[in-house]
This record gives sequence, structure tokens and C-alpha cells, in this order.
Amino acid sequence: MNINKYGNGTKCVSAGYSAKNGDPVELPIYQSTTFKYDSAEHVAKLFDFTEFGHFYSRLSNPTVEQLENKIAELEGGVGAICLSSGQSASLFSIVNIAGAGDHFLCSSALYGGTYNLFAVTMKQFGIEASFFDQDDEDVEIQKLIKPNTKAIFAESLANPALKVLDIERFAKLAHKNGIPLIIDNTFPTPYLCRPFEYGADIIVHSTTKYLDGHATCVGGAVVDSGRFDWKNGKFQGLCVPDNSYHGLIYTEHFGKAAFIAKCRAHLIRDLGCCMSPMNAFLTNLGIETMHLRMDRHSENALAVATFLEASDKVSWVEYPGLANNRYYELAKKYLPHGCSGVISLGVKGGRSAAEAFMNRLTLTTIAVHVADVRTHVLHPAGSTHRQLSDSQLLEAGVNPEMVRLSVGIEDVVDIIEDLRVALG
Repeated sequence: MNINKYGNGTKCVSAGYSAKNGDPVELPIYQSTTFKYDSAEHVAKLFDFTEFGHFYSRLSNPTVEQLENKIAELEGGVGAICLSSGQSASLFSIVNIAGAGDHFLCSSALYGGTYNLFAVTMKQFGIEASFFDQDDEDVEIQKLIKPNTKAIFAESLANPALKVLDIERFAKLAHKNGIPLIIDNTFPTPYLCRPFEYGADIIVHSTTKYLDGHATCVGGAVVDSGRFDWKNGKFQGLCVPDNSYHGLIYTEHFGKAAFIAKCRAHLIRDLGCCMSPMNAFLTNLGIETMHLRMDRHSENALAVATFLEASDKVSWVEYPGLANNRYYELAKKYLPHGCSGVISLGVKGGRSAAEAFMNRLTLTTIAVHVADVRTHVLHPAGSTHRQLSDSQLLEAGVNPEMVRLSVGIEDVVDIIEDLRVALG
């Protein structure tokens, strides 16, 4: 079956795994760490990458591989690697091309965990991150780029600020400087946004969110577009012999898939952040209905945002699907099928009023999660972004009174009634 001729809704169901005659229709779970071979020579060829197959589930597993193939197909990439978490995916996307003494740029409108990873932990690795406001002019961001800058990283739809990134603009800026644009596409998913079509080079996901969609399993993914020129002189790790693989040169051996191959051969081998077969199975199961869920999430969220915007108990609402939102025009370009299911709002009365509102909700659950089929609510400044300073919170677009609302797929009239009663 030529899956490429089909739309993303069909790919959600049918990409990745294809059952042969007599095979199970649903993706099987290969719950094994190890795989049998008939000769020592065959195993040696696997380790030399002269033949391909599975020999240990830290590096690859048949169930995980089928999920990787599905995600790569959905994003339009040459390959993907699935990992133990979205944090692992963000980490891999940078350290695969940067080491001690290197530098990268990152939008300040980030999920709090990613901000801390880049600002604190990466600094301990000797990799420096410079944060920028994605609404600044190119000339201001250009000033931050150094000779040792290796990438620009940003979220397509920021968590929880809900800023829409002008992907095409930042791709041009990155390529002008000979560096890749890395996009976290977690909130839109490849069903609502396709960053590679606008020039992005690498995509990361927290598969824990909408790809799974049911709050059952933690995971992450890195996807390689296969389009970036790693031979431009800035990325020696991909272009010089790797002595840990007897002098293998990734760009020569793997061609367009050099980046994602190094992620597997080097990073997952040494860091071990692998996805389990069971989590791959559950994530694949979630993706099979992702296109249906994302339509409903987006439809419900727009209705809820419209209700909140009209409420005299709410001081502001951030949702790019609203016609008066500052990112509405960008959303029409990059999110033409919907703006996903997350809304940020400010409750009048500040932080105490926001917390009181949350405590009065009944249908809506207070949970440290988004992108579930159920409606969830959270106070970012007191939870996911708690480690940030006041100035860092403002840079990330997080105000003290902000409430992050992840709108589920329940009947929207019930969601709105729950919010109306809780607002008082």
C-alpha cells in the first residue's frame, strides 16, 4: 500500500504498521528485550549498520519502530525515533548537534520543563541557550546568533502562552545562518500543523499529550525532515568519523537520514532514553483516532474561548482561534484546521481568585496534564512553571492569574456550564 497518496486522517489509522496475510490487524506488542539470530556474523553486521534489524530494545524494537514510521509519515519526515519522554526528545534534538562550548537560540515562550532543561541543565553540560521573544524583529534576534550557534528552537504553539510561531520566518532566519530550525509540535500535532512544509528541519513531540490523547503513557519523539545540509561545516559530529563506530561518518553512511541515525546510534545507545513497547502500542492506538479528537478538541476549545471572552469574571483570554487574537492571522496560515484544545485565561481577582475558580469546578479536573480526552485545568505559575523566577515567568508569557484550560471532547455545553458555575 502506498501510504503517501493518502491524507493525514488515513495515515493516523494506516501508516506505520501494515498487516500481511494472516497477521493481526492491530500493531502487535513485541515485549522482548532481545532478538535471536542464526550467526555471529549477522549480529556483527547489525552493529556495523551494514544490515538493519532489531537486536536489543534499547536501540530498536519492532513495535516502537512501527510507531516511529507512523509519526515520520504524519510529519512528512525521512525518519523518527521514539523516546521515553518529551523532555528526552527536546534534549536529543540539541545534544545531537551541540556539545560543550556550543550555543543555541530558543524562544522564551516555552513549557516550563523545557525552559529549565535549556537554561539550567544544558548550561551544566556546557551548552549555552539564549532566549528571545519570538515577536521581536529579525534584526534583534540576529544579534544573538554567534559563530558557535547550532540551532533555533521554538514551539509551534507555545505552552501555555499560546503564541503561534511564524515558522516560515524563523526557518529563513535559521537557514540564513546555516543552522536548523527545531520545532516542538506537541500542541498542534501533525494533523493541525505541518512544520516541515514551512521550512522547519527537525520536529519534536511529547507523545504523552495529544498523540496518546488518553493520559496513559509518557513518551517523546524526534522527527528528521532529511532536508538540512549538515555538511556546511558547522556540524562536525555528523561529518567526521565516529571512532565509537570504527570511523563511520553519518552523512556518508545514512545520507538524508544522518541526523536521526545519529540520534539512535549514538544518543539512545549511550543515554538509554528508550520508549517501551507497551507505551508504543498505546501511543499508536491513540494516534488512530487523533484526527477525530483534534477536530473535536479544536471545535470545543473555540466555543469555550468564545464563552470565556464574553464573561465579566474573566479579564483576558488567549486562544489563537478567536478573531481578535493577535495571532489569528498566523493561526489561519499554520493551523488552518483548528487551534488545538488549550486555552489560557486570566480570572479577575488575581491568583487567589484563579485558585478559587479551579476549586469550584466539578466536571473539569485539576491535573498536571493537557491534551487528554477529559477537560483539565492547571495554574502554571504554581505548578509546571513554578521553578521560574518572576521575570522568567513573564518572558514565558505566564502571569500569576493565568489558568491553563485543556478542553476535552465532552459535550461542550457541559464544559461551559461547569465553567460558568465555577466562575460564579
